[in-house]
Amino acid sequence: MTRKEAPSGTGRPPASRSFRRGSRVLETGCGNGKTLTTLCRNGCNATGCDIAASALGLARTAVPAARLVQADVRSLPFPDATFDAVLAVHIAGALGEESRCRAAAEFRRVLVPGGMLFFREFSVSDFRCGKGNPVEKNSYLRGDGVMTHYFTHTEVSSLFPEESWEGEIRIDRWEMRVRGGVSYPREVFSGFFRKINTKDE
Repeated sequence: MTRKEAPSGTGRPPASRSFRRGSRVLETGCGNGKTLTTLCRNGCNATGCDIAASALGLARTAVPAARLVQADVRSLPFPDATFDAVLAVHIAGALGEESRCRAAAEFRRVLVPGGMLFFREFSVSDFRCGKGNPVEKNSYLRGDGVMTHYFTHTEVSSLFPEESWEGEIRIDRWEMRVRGGVSYPREVFSGFFRKINTKDE
C-alpha cells in the first residue's frame, strides 16, 4: 500500500522547523555547511557528512561547532541509533537504484526508534526529467557529469515502506521563471518520516 499525497507545503528542510535543543541531527551531503549553521544556531548537536573533502573544508570554516565526517551515505560510519533526526536533501537522487536502497537502510539504521527523516528529491514531473543521457529508468546524466534520478510517488513510498516508517509525502510545485518571461515547472517530493520498530528489531 502506498501513502496518499499530502497537501503541498514549502518543502523547506526542517532546519527552518523546530528541533529541540540538544537534538542529535545528521545532515547527509552537508556541502558548504549552510544548513548546519542554522542547526547549530538553534541549539542542535549537529553532524554533517559529505563524500567530498572539498565540501567539508568549506563547512569546517563556516560552522566550526558542527562535527564533520567524510562519508558515503551507503555505508555511514556511525553506530546504530546515533541520531534523533537525519536530513537527506537531494542525496538519494544522485545514486543508482541499488545504492538508493542501501542509503535508505543506512538512514534508518543510524536513527533512534521514533527518530525523524526528512527526504527531498525531484519528481518525474519536474521539467528537467528526461534531459541528458539516460542511465537508468528516470535517471539522467547531464553535461556537468552529475546524475539525477527523478522519483515517482510510488517509488518514494517503496523506499520508505509503511511497515517501517510513519509519515507523509508532500508534492511541492512552483514555476521557475527565466529571462523573457518563460516559466518552467519544478516539482519535488518532500517526505517526513518517523522510524518505527518492526517485529524483527
